[in-house]
Amino acid sequence: MASSASPGVKFVPEEDNFLQRHVAFFDRNKDGIVYPSETYQGFRAIGCGYLLSAFASLFINMGLSSKTRPGKGFSFSFPIEVKNIHLAKHGSDSGVYDKDGRFVASKFEEIFAKHSKTHPDALTGEELKQLLNANKEPNDRKGAIAGYTEWKMLHYLCKDKNGLLHKETVRAAYDGSLFEQLEKQTASKKHP
Repeated sequence: MASSASPGVKFVPEEDNFLQRHVAFFDRNKDGIVYPSETYQGFRAIGCGYLLSAFASLFINMGLSSKTRPGKGFSFSFPIEVKNIHLAKHGSDSGVYDKDGRFVASKFEEIFAKHSKTHPDALTGEELKQLLNANKEPNDRKGAIAGYTEWKMLHYLCKDKNGLLHKETVRAAYDGSLFEQLEKQTASKKHP
């Protein structure tokens, strides 16, 4: 599958654009385009099983491709253009990414100030449910489903032995560094 990027030129996400950095992990060949096969490889790299990785690659790429490719026709290869990922932001979210994909620290802190009641720097499963309900916008089923899926997958992959999702883990998910950490952990389990 050909990329629209120049041959040999690697895509580098903008330093202050956390949403690009989040998505760039899945751009396995670093050409600025994420195909379903790369999404699948990324999910496998962070420790997800075959079925979850396959489902995620189809769900994500089919849902985001056309939004990140303004003015371009439909493509059965469902590419996601990393530089335009901000165009695929969904509703019913936390507001931690602004309209351009930059990190909004006050919105991040608000998640924990409003919802982490049991532990100041972590969310329980019940608190996560409350967060999702608070973020729901009227008549935004797609956004609510996307938000639910993202947060539940994060909780599933990253909760501690007590079922807590820690603040630093959520922060790392937003800036994309969590995926690199999970990839290293997964690789070390396979090759101790």
